[in-house]
Amino acid sequence: MSALSRITFDPKVMGGKPCIRGMRVTAGMVLGMLASGNSHEEILKLYPYLEGDDITACLEYAALRVQEMELPLHEA
Repeated sequence: MSALSRITFDPKVMGGKPCIRGMRVTAGMVLGMLASGNSHEEILKLYPYLEGDDITACLEYAALRVQEMELPLHEA
């Protein structure tokens, strides 16, 4: 199973932004924290309901987006 299955899109959650497993945590928020220098461990400590695979999913999602691939939208 691809890590991307952890990235969900639901117009009722965070305005349809890509979120982690339907929670109100966006992929952009996690990526921003990584870009600011936070480690995986720091992020997981700040957000204990996240899992390491969630961070991997955000990175995989970002890698696909910069390749300008369109991903199908799936409701959670």
